[in-house]
Amino acid sequence: MPKSTTFSLIIVSCILSWSCQKNDQREQQLAQREEIISQKEQEFALKEADYYSLLKMRDSLLTKKDTLIIQQWPANIAGVWSGKSVCRESNCSEYVIGDQRANQWEFISDSTGLYTRVVDKNNKIVRVYNARFDSTGINLQFGSDSSASKKVNLSVDLNPLTSEVLKGIQTVNINQSCTAKFFVELTRSTQ
Repeated sequence: MPKSTTFSLIIVSCILSWSCQKNDQREQQLAQREEIISQKEQEFALKEADYYSLLKMRDSLLTKKDTLIIQQWPANIAGVWSGKSVCRESNCSEYVIGDQRANQWEFISDSTGLYTRVVDKNNKIVRVYNARFDSTGINLQFGSDSSASKKVNLSVDLNPLTSEVLKGIQTVNINQSCTAKFFVELTRSTQ
């Protein structure tokens, strides 16, 4: 093989090798640019969603409300009650039959609805229930935050017996795998 042909082959292979390296670098640069564009598109989408959410809120605030109905607890239920709960059945390891709890229950309302706060003996809020009230009784609902490691759902159904006593059942469901039921009795607090 003549030297000129060998030299030509070496030059051609160097050019091809250099060309392939350039293509790899260009592909990497292109991939980086695409990633940056994708991130910017996601950021823009979040800002756009925030913008439309703010527009919606502004429009709802500007809309004239003819009648704003604020739901309130009846006088015979509103206020503070002393509560006692006793576990009646359970397949949860956290609760055993006979477990007892004593807390203050406060029936409150504001412009967003009806609520019931449960406060322990140290005046610390244990939980806040969303509440519904109608002629059949009182229904309280609580669900743990979606980021909580343990999913807890509580519901309480109370029947007003008199203006001094409320009785009902509290159902606790943990991770949709076990259930405990408590008998609840509330008496009008004398504080």
